[in-house]
Amino acid sequence: MRRRFLILPVNLPLQNVLPRASHSNDSLKKAARQLESTFISQMLRAAGADRTREAFGGGAGESAFSSFLADAQARAIETAGGFGLADDIYRSLKEGT
Repeated sequence: MRRRFLILPVNLPLQNVLPRASHSNDSLKKAARQLESTFISQMLRAAGADRTREAFGGGAGESAFSSFLADAQARAIETAGGFGLADDIYRSLKEGT
């Protein structure tokens, strides 16, 4: 079996080879909201919001899915306005582009 290689000229600019990253306002806002949601989720976990409680019966299923609960609660908090971090993150991302 013979292998074939793609040979590119050395002086070819990388922007012509690599896909161009899209930095539209919508994608930056979405990234900022996701980052805030992740931050809130980590804060909830640190506060113990993902720990199982005896009132729910415990078990392997509960402990396996408790992180999903913290993520869902974090998304709900962020959707309701969050801590206001998404706006600051968005402005920082926009200035960096």
